[in-house]
Amino acid sequence: MGQARRVTSSLVSIGVAGNLGPELVGRLAPVVEHAGFHALWVNDTPDGDALEALAAAAATTSTLVLATGVLPVDRRPADAIARETRTLGLPEDRLVLGIGAGGLRVGALSAVGSAADELRERLTARVLVGALGPRMRRLAATRADGALLSWLTPDEAAEQRDALHAFAPDTHVALYARTALDPAAVPARDAEAARYAGYAAYAAHFDRLRIDPLDTVVPRGDEAAADDIRAFAASVDELVLRAITPAHGLADYTAFVEAAAQLLAD
Repeated sequence: MGQARRVTSSLVSIGVAGNLGPELVGRLAPVVEHAGFHALWVNDTPDGDALEALAAAAATTSTLVLATGVLPVDRRPADAIARETRTLGLPEDRLVLGIGAGGLRVGALSAVGSAADELRERLTARVLVGALGPRMRRLAATRADGALLSWLTPDEAAEQRDALHAFAPDTHVALYARTALDPAAVPARDAEAARYAGYAAYAAHFDRLRIDPLDTVVPRGDEAAADDIRAFAASVDELVLRAITPAHGLADYTAFVEAAAQLLAD
């Protein structure tokens, strides 16, 4: 196992969904660590607890950063997150708690800011805030350790990163990019992009920035996957390759991790 995998000066990580379950995530985590990626990010879903999955990953790894992307504070309050983190014995020195507004539309800034404050007071884990709009990004830079961006082109991500760094030089800027490295997974990736474009908040996001959802995925159109990964990674401090695979077994995710590592090594 070598140093955390980088492209230029950026870290590169792997992301998966929480509904894969603790057993599969626990078996995948050492594959991600051995391949040299910086972190394993696990999306919290109603049918998959990201913290439980990361506890399984912690038991099978020693240096891999463990991250949630993101815990929605409308259904997982900060007090509950802190208690579960301690109950599960998650290694806080390796833990990044990504939090977000979830389904909140009224009072989202207040709820997320209060949650970030409480988590930073009670835990030593880093806290990142999932942020689409400028006010939530500013909150991420001022009341948390950084921002988790998503559904952006490399140019737009770089612009948002530069604005955040100008405002708070030490803030960490990570970017989720839905990634299909097996041609058989491209329809699922594109269907996910279309699904997000149908949500009101994300539709407004795409309209505001005048970007096509398919310009935010990897690879984009005819772009070579390796070149695309490098373009996205150069735009932020950490690129999270959110794995989209043909099926959802360990073999599919292992193949994704190995293919990503090979692309970055070439």
